[in-house]
Amino acid sequence: MATYRYLTRHALTGEALAWDLPLSDAEFGPELNGPGSLTAVIEPRLAGLALSQLDPGNTLIFAERDRTLLWGGIVWRADPEGQQMRIEAAGFGSYPQRRYDVHGNLAGRGPYVRADPCKVIRDVWAYCQEQPDGNLHVAVDAPASTATVGTTADPYAVAWWETRPLGAVIDDMIAVEGGPEWTETVAWDGDVPTRSIQVGWPRLGSRRADITFTSGINVAETVPVVYDADAYAQVVIGLGAGDGRSRRRAIDASRNGRLRLEHVLEVPSEKANDRLASRARTESTARQVLGEVTEIVLRDHPAARIGSFQIGDDVRVSLHDQWSNYEGWCRITGWTLKPPSGDQQEQITVRLARTDRFTYGA
Repeated sequence: MATYRYLTRHALTGEALAWDLPLSDAEFGPELNGPGSLTAVIEPRLAGLALSQLDPGNTLIFAERDRTLLWGGIVWRADPEGQQMRIEAAGFGSYPQRRYDVHGNLAGRGPYVRADPCKVIRDVWAYCQEQPDGNLHVAVDAPASTATVGTTADPYAVAWWETRPLGAVIDDMIAVEGGPEWTETVAWDGDVPTRSIQVGWPRLGSRRADITFTSGINVAETVPVVYDADAYAQVVIGLGAGDGRSRRRAIDASRNGRLRLEHVLEVPSEKANDRLASRARTESTARQVLGEVTEIVLRDHPAARIGSFQIGDDVRVSLHDQWSNYEGWCRITGWTLKPPSGDQQEQITVRLARTDRFTYGA
């Protein structure tokens, strides 16, 4: 049986606070283009000890399975619930959502004209962590890309008076056509847990022919395949900043032999035509999918060991039960690991999206 351990450290000093925090009902995991999360419970008899090691907004927490770090993040809440105390944490990518540009254009790094969005993401983290008491020692592993953001006529600028969180700038870079993706990773460096933002271009992950998710083998439960046209659309009308006739608009339309359906995408803060068009295109692609497996629960099995797959990987999914008859490639967009507890066996819930929903840069 796998063994789990939870560790905490002071966010600023890196001082080790707890090497084996007593948690129960823990669930944790990363996600694509997001920070992932951890939730857990501390029993009342241990709450006094735990509170000295869990200072919300100032404590890092890490989850380890069989001496391998699988997840890390920041504790944001510690709430009493009846006879228990529930803690909530989010990955390091949640930190820029709570920080702002108080200088403008990331302290002179912008405005950006035909800039690589991977560079902008690096600049956001550099600016974020160079401010006093803002260094989480998060490394950003970002390649160069051929995607671009901003034009001579309409540079991409970060105005201090708009008070947008730094995380929104990262979101803008992900939304660029052919832009990058990101997730988080942690690892041991001696006895120090390192943390990094992994930026992938043209994508994260790869197509995996060595693992499978299959009914009767390693799939314990599934969310039934749903065919729902309420969200279907071949035409997406993107509406950005401005009013009346001056409002920015981008329409992405395609024909596929089906009845025309339309969707309006409201992005009132978007001032750049290229980014608005990219968002409309991404939304259109996502809305032209009927029949999708969104979530499965896996057992640890040689067909796909826990820890053998990564965020962004494409995996062959084969589901055959009373509700589903599905075969296809799906992309891993997140996972949540639940350690064994009592009679409950260890299980991992994997969130999926159809591979053909994604397009990548060259």
